[in-house]
Amino acid sequence: MSQSSAPMMPAPSPMKKKVITALAAVVIGHMGVLWAVGHMKTPELKPIEKDPIQVRFVKLEEAPKPLPPKPKPPEPKKEPPKPKEVKIVDKPLPPPPKKVEKVQQVKKADAPKPVEKPAEAAKPSPVVSATISETKRPAPEPAPVVKSEPPAQPAPTAPPAPKSVQLGGGVSWLKAPSVRFSPGELKSSCSMVVAISANENGKVIAVNAKNSSCGAAVDRKVTAAVKRGQLTKYIENGVAYPTKVEQPFDFQLK
Repeated sequence: MSQSSAPMMPAPSPMKKKVITALAAVVIGHMGVLWAVGHMKTPELKPIEKDPIQVRFVKLEEAPKPLPPKPKPPEPKKEPPKPKEVKIVDKPLPPPPKKVEKVQQVKKADAPKPVEKPAEAAKPSPVVSATISETKRPAPEPAPVVKSEPPAQPAPTAPPAPKSVQLGGGVSWLKAPSVRFSPGELKSSCSMVVAISANENGKVIAVNAKNSSCGAAVDRKVTAAVKRGQLTKYIENGVAYPTKVEQPFDFQLK
């Protein structure tokens, strides 16, 4: 006895059954709502009775027009000032200057002096020859020349000793150091302390990195930036002193 091989239909899964049941319920519900809406009776609306509106007309009285302003009385005309009379007085002309005649004085000729008669020649006296012997004095010896020594110059005063002060307490930055790193130059977070020596004018003359964990390249860059800075003067009792300060640096790598 041979059995016929018929294709077997796969049984529907329970999930598909639930979806089909839900869709059928939704469709039936919509059809019921539509049937109920179609058989609803429209409610009859009663007319609303309202009292008639009473209107009352009120006559507005016009406000009295303001009186025009009274014209101002004309101002009295001012008489033009009378011209002042100026008397012209004829002054007599000054007399012409007198001509000064130059009078040349003529010197009178001197009267001729009377000629004196030559006196009788005196008798010549006998000539006496005498020799005068002069004693020569010895010439004075020159005084010894004493060389004057230049005045001794005062010894230069020693500069005042440097004072150890703190930043913010005794001195502050007049020109703060600015340190900038290029990408990759600062490899990790680090810190250091820079010892600074400044003169009496606040100029940085020496720097030294201490307790550094940043490396030699970063130390050189920071000390060079600090050396370009400028501190304020430290004055005590009217005297400017050189200073020694310490500046900490803390670099955080983000």
